[in-house]
Amino acid sequence: MDAAGDAAAGAVALEVDAKGLRCPQPILRAKRALATLQSGQRLRVLATDSGSLQDFAAFARQTGNALIAQHTDEAGVHHFVLQRR
Repeated sequence: MDAAGDAAAGAVALEVDAKGLRCPQPILRAKRALATLQSGQRLRVLATDSGSLQDFAAFARQTGNALIAQHTDEAGVHHFVLQRR
């Protein structure tokens, strides 16, 4: 993640590596990880599934968890930072 991405993400309590997994696995892993966090804590998820771009936006809307940051790096890895509601 670049410096701007780090600043937007703030302190991340937990990271989930879902690279190489297809839908719905990145979302399911994120859901399980968020359940272990306290309100306000942040989770970073790394995914390579192109569908995850739409999936994480919809997941945030449906669950009330905030999608704080999202970007795709040069290697094609999508980085998502969610804040638990």
